[in-house]
Amino acid sequence: MHKPYGDLGRPPLHERALRRALVRDGGLWRDVGVVAETGSTNADLGEAAGRGAPEGTVLVTESQTAGRGRLGRRWSAPPRSGLMFSVLLRPEVAADRLGWLPLLTGVAVATAVRRMTAWSEAGEGFLGEAADVAVDVRLKWPNDLLAGERKLGGILAEKVADAVIVGCGLNVGLREEELPVPTATSLLIEGAPMSDRAPLLRAILREFETWYREWTALGGDPEASGLRTAYKDLCATLGRAVRVELPGGEPLRGTVGDIDGSGRLVVTGEDGAVRAVGAGDVVHVR
Repeated sequence: MHKPYGDLGRPPLHERALRRALVRDGGLWRDVGVVAETGSTNADLGEAAGRGAPEGTVLVTESQTAGRGRLGRRWSAPPRSGLMFSVLLRPEVAADRLGWLPLLTGVAVATAVRRMTAWSEAGEGFLGEAADVAVDVRLKWPNDLLAGERKLGGILAEKVADAVIVGCGLNVGLREEELPVPTATSLLIEGAPMSDRAPLLRAILREFETWYREWTALGGDPEASGLRTAYKDLCATLGRAVRVELPGGEPLRGTVGDIDGSGRLVVTGEDGAVRAVGAGDVVHVR
C-alpha cells in the first residue's frame, strides 16, 4: 500500500469530502467510494452490480494494478498521478442506443477538463469558461481523450447483467519520465496546474450527470438531447484519414465523414464505398 502523503505534489482524494459534494437527494450519485488500490474499478463495480448496488455508485482508486482499456490493453499509472474511476449505471433506453454511453462520457470528461484547465493569459488566474487558455481536449472515436495527437485518457464501457459500468482513466499529474509510451500525455505536461484532482473529479461527475439526465429523459435520443452535435464538435476523428482495424477482418482505410445516429463512424473507403463502423481500433493517418 502507498502512503497517502508520500508525494506532496500528489495529494490524496478524500472520500467523505467527495460524498458531501456529490451525493444529494434526487441526484444521480448515490455513493462515492475511494480505495487506495485495486485491480480494476470496472471489475469491482461489476461485482457490486451483481449484488444489487444502485445506479449512481462511483468507485475511485488511487492506484489500479489491473486496469484495462479497449482490446484488453493495460492501463496503469503511478499512485495519485491520475483519475481512475468507474460509475455504475442502469439507463432506461433502448439497447441500440447504449453505444452512445461511452461517447456521452467522453463529452462530459472533455467539457469538464477544458473548463477546469482554463486560465487567463494575462496572469489573472482561473477564469473557467471565460478564460483565454485551456487544454484543448478532443475525442478520438470511440473513446480516447486527446491533447493534440497524444493520448490523455480513455474510457471503457462494459455491460454487466442489467447494468453498464463505465470506467475512465485520465492522466493528471503524470510526469514526462513516467509516461508509459511517448504517445501519451497528461494535464501537467500540457501546462495545466492541476495538483488537486478533487475539483476536477467533481466537475467531471457533475457534467456527466447533466448529460446523462438529459439523454435518458429523452429515451437516449442523441439528436434531441444535443449529444450527437456536442460529440461531433469535440471529435478529432471527423474529417481525418484513418485506418480502422476491424474485429476479425481486413483494415478499412478511408476518410471519416460523419458520426451517425447510432454513434457509428461513417467512413468513405479508398474504393469510394461508404461504411458505418460500430467497433474497431482507429488510427489517425498523417
